Amino acid sequence: MNALLRDWTGAYGLPPFAEITDEDFGPAFAEGLAQARARIAAIAGDPSSPSFENTIAALERADQLLARVGGVFWNLAGADSNPAREALEVDLAPQLSAYSSEVTSNKALYARIEALWEARADLTLTAEQMRVLDLYRRMFQRAGAELTGADSERMAAVMSRLASLGTQFSQNVLAEERGWHMALAGEDLQGLPDFLVATARAAGQERGLNGPAVTLNRSLIVPFLQFSPNRALREHAYEAWVARGANGNAQDNREIVGETLRLREERAKLLGYASFAAYKLEPEMAKTPDAVRGLLMRVWEPAKAKALADAAVLQSMMAADGTEGPLEAWDWRYYSEKRRHAEHDLDDAALKPYLGLEAMLGAQFDCATRLFGLEFKELNLPLYHADARIWEVTRGGKLVALFIGDYFARGSKHSGAWCSTFRDQDRMDGEVRPVVLNVCNFAKGEPCLLSYDDARTLFHEFGHALHQMLSNLTYRFISGTNVARDFVELPSQLYEHWLEVPEVLEKHARHWRTGAAMPAEMMKRLLAAGTYDQGFATVEFVSSALVDLAFHEGAAPDDPMGLQAEVLAGLGMPRAIRMRHATPHFAHVFSGDGYSSGYYSYMWSEVMDADAFAAFEEAGDPFDPETARRLEEHILSAGGSEEADVLYTRFRGRMPGVEPLLKGRGLLDVA
Repeated sequence: MNALLRDWTGAYGLPPFAEITDEDFGPAFAEGLAQARARIAAIAGDPSSPSFENTIAALERADQLLARVGGVFWNLAGADSNPAREALEVDLAPQLSAYSSEVTSNKALYARIEALWEARADLTLTAEQMRVLDLYRRMFQRAGAELTGADSERMAAVMSRLASLGTQFSQNVLAEERGWHMALAGEDLQGLPDFLVATARAAGQERGLNGPAVTLNRSLIVPFLQFSPNRALREHAYEAWVARGANGNAQDNREIVGETLRLREERAKLLGYASFAAYKLEPEMAKTPDAVRGLLMRVWEPAKAKALADAAVLQSMMAADGTEGPLEAWDWRYYSEKRRHAEHDLDDAALKPYLGLEAMLGAQFDCATRLFGLEFKELNLPLYHADARIWEVTRGGKLVALFIGDYFARGSKHSGAWCSTFRDQDRMDGEVRPVVLNVCNFAKGEPCLLSYDDARTLFHEFGHALHQMLSNLTYRFISGTNVARDFVELPSQLYEHWLEVPEVLEKHARHWRTGAAMPAEMMKRLLAAGTYDQGFATVEFVSSALVDLAFHEGAAPDDPMGLQAEVLAGLGMPRAIRMRHATPHFAHVFSGDGYSSGYYSYMWSEVMDADAFAAFEEAGDPFDPETARRLEEHILSAGGSEEADVLYTRFRGRMPGVEPLLKGRGLLDVA
């Protein structure tokens, strides 16, 4: 029998990974869709009066098999893709979009939801049930439930096409990353630290080469740009990195971007909104494009001023090296690393031996134990790939979650880092504890040594994981990270702060070979350099967010790349800095619409995360039990049970201003 369709009776109810074949997915999705459609029809056609149980709760249960199958497939498609899975992604995108459109355009079903809403005052619903009802109603309305006739049909067609375009965009970026490498000869290794040479050799071996190579994996190409003294090689690698999706080949994403923007505009207009940004931002904390632009521009000017000042220093360093011409984007990281070493006596080659993956995993788990009483026990269970690992998470002897970590880059894995689930938390029909997945793309080595940015990424994704693991709600619809997009990054960015706590580094930043603690002076220099090069990092980010906003706040551009250039010119983008994500590989925005008009949300959440960690500092203890209790109660366990500003105000007593963000980035004195 199809392993995806039978009961999963193994340990913890995990998917039977070893028994699942790619051939199982198509029939399992077909059965999941059939069951979901039958249940939706039964709910819509129920002759009894609408109640929360026979309508909203029934909707929560309608797609259980579909969600279970999808939880396996989409995680494997992202973390361990292959041609069969990529082909199925293409087939599934319009099928799942069609199902979603059928549900949200079902007039009888929407009428039942609307009847419940009208009668809500008499239904004696719990606060959580009222919130779920409200959000279901909003979801149907925003999906076009009130559209009729040709408009309803057109909306379904638009959504189907957008789903297919997002899948193709993502697959094109993966193909570009998988298809490029730069082989390194012996002389090309001069000046590279040992860890980088070892990583390049491992990358070459994975690609079937006889020697080392640079790939487009961020954890490899960034240190190469930092340390390689060969300017021509830096330029070649950098230009390949930023050209993903724009190489004039079968994987070129520029036409996909244009069509996506046109369809998003049409979607918004069908629903009565002035622009896609106005539509997308309505349920977020920001609410309007003007509010987003206000935050971004408040940060842009001091960030640009800092970046230009830094660029002048790097330009002089380059001239002192005898290199003529202006500072370029492939020069910045190289000279910035030299400057950091000169000014802070600090470089990644010296730091990495103290930031081994195993040590940093110990640090992220230890912080969660001290803050929330969680205990982690690694298990030996079959998973979907040999690199993946699994831990049992308990508190007071009771199961809280299962946590899977998949940390190494490989050709079958999409780039970046993310958190997802194989199973969400809920307790509608008994306690269901989540199975949470963190995916990173660290360069594999023996041992795996992280840069400080890599370690921050590890903590960031684990912050998302805690949001999922500590969820304590009845309904899956609002559990875990099912919150406003510009609130979802708060737990992840907040958790990064514990990596900067000296006692955490003292305990866990140990030399991978000797076990010696990071020298006190090195740690002091590391923490003192916390705001180093933040002009560069902030300009990279804010420019990307402003381009994303510009794409969506007006009419769809005839020439998206032209608009990108226009926006950057209007900002006075420093010559030697480029967007963190150029449009043809801007997966946040074009692999789906999750972060479309929403890339700003990392910075919106940063306004809160700086203020939230200040609550621990004000308590005099980064592990203050009472502050941790309030953080869990009002944010980490609360999911989307209330509006985000309500939840944050309950934790902190007020909403913050932008000053903690500017201070945290070292930009307050520039503002």
